[in-house]
Amino acid sequence: MPESATALVLLRDEDGVAVLTLNRPEARNAISSHVARELGAAAQAVESDPAVRVVVLTGSGDQAFCAGGDLKEMAAGTGARPSTPEGGFAGIVDLPRRKPWIAAVNGVALAGGLELLLACDFAVAVRTARFGLPEVRRGLAASANGIFQLPRVVPRSLALEMLATGEPIPAERALAAGLVNHLVEPGQALAKAMEIARQIAGNAPLAVAASLELGRAALDHDEPELRRRAKAIGARMRETEDAREGPRAFAEGRAAVWQGR
Repeated sequence: MPESATALVLLRDEDGVAVLTLNRPEARNAISSHVARELGAAAQAVESDPAVRVVVLTGSGDQAFCAGGDLKEMAAGTGARPSTPEGGFAGIVDLPRRKPWIAAVNGVALAGGLELLLACDFAVAVRTARFGLPEVRRGLAASANGIFQLPRVVPRSLALEMLATGEPIPAERALAAGLVNHLVEPGQALAKAMEIARQIAGNAPLAVAASLELGRAALDHDEPELRRRAKAIGARMRETEDAREGPRAFAEGRAAVWQGR
C-alpha cells in the first residue's frame, strides 16, 4: 500500500483526546517528507479543534516510536527533507502549540524520534524502549532542537555524553533522569498515555493551557518576570466563567461543566 494511505493515523476520542500515530512500522516510523507534511497538518487541525483538549503522539508496531528522519529518502538526493517551513522537523517541533502533548513511546526513540519526544510535554514509555541522539555517527547534529532541549530535561553531564557519543540509554535510566514520566510493560504505552490524557481533559481547558504556557517558559526567564507572568495569568483566570464554575461544582458535589471561557 502506498505511503500516502498509511503514513499517519488520526483518531479523535469522545473524551477530548486526539491520537496521532506514525504508521510506518516497516521503516521504524521514520519521518519522510510526506509524513512531515501530514503530521504538521494534523497537528494544526487538532490544535484548532475545540473538541480536542489533549494530544497523544505514538508510533505503530512494537519496535519503534520513531527512528528519526528517513535517511534513505535524504540519501536519494532528491532534495526532499523531513520538515515543513511552518513546523520544522516532522512538521511539529517548531510549531506553536497550546494544548498538552503526550508521547506514548512504544519502542526506540532515536535521533529525530527523541526530538519528537522532547517536543511533547512529557512521555510514557515501554520498559524495552531506548533513547538516543546518534546523529554524530552519521556526520549530522541533533539540530531539530535536541542539542539544547536534552540538557534542559536530563542532567547536563548525561545530555552531553549522549550528544557526543550517540550512545542510547535504556528506559530505566531515562526514567531516573526525568526523560520519561512513566514506564509500562510492552504494549501498554498508549493505554497509560490515554489514562493521563483523559485526566487532563477533565480539567478546565483554559487553566491547563495557561499553566502549560508559563510552565514551558520556566527556563527562559528570570524569577521576577516569571512572577509577573504568573500573577497576570491568575488575574486572567479569575475573570473566566470556568473559574466560577469550578467552586460552584465543588460546592454542589457534581462534576464541573467547563465552557472554555
